[in-house]
Amino acid sequence: MILKAFKEKSIQKYVNKLLATRKSSVTNNKVKTVAVLLNTSEFHEFEVFRLYFKELGLTSPKHKIIAFTLDDKLEHNKWNTHYSPKDFGWNGKIKNIDLDTFINEPYDILICFYKKEVLQLDLIAAASKANLKVGISKNDERLYDLIIDVDLKDINVFKQELTKYLNILNKL
Repeated sequence: MILKAFKEKSIQKYVNKLLATRKSSVTNNKVKTVAVLLNTSEFHEFEVFRLYFKELGLTSPKHKIIAFTLDDKLEHNKWNTHYSPKDFGWNGKIKNIDLDTFINEPYDILICFYKKEVLQLDLIAAASKANLKVGISKNDERLYDLIIDVDLKDINVFKQELTKYLNILNKL
């Protein structure tokens, strides 16, 4: 139990280091690839995002939806990738190859669709090489370039607002 607390503290230090050195550099390029981070204990309707991408005319095969779960045995064929606390080592070291690839992929937009503060989700959001990071949580505003503060059940409001801001930013 004590080791778990030390491990979480080391991960939190790594997240803070990533956020302290983060330089926000949103480009004017049009959106082609989108990634979504979900917490399965809060939201599990992943298909909503795939339909949303189609509505926006984004048909790239590089779109990715990954989910965080506390249950390692969860059937993972619903998501492109799923991960659990066991996929993280000391000091934020990623043990999952798919997750490491996800972090290093330069997506045009990363949508962090979760409200609860989960250290592993924050680590992925902070470490991601995505150009524009969009979140719905105000727990740590340093993680995101754009925050759309809605409840998880208000997915339609989120989609409308995101579309509006992407049009304003000339991303669509």
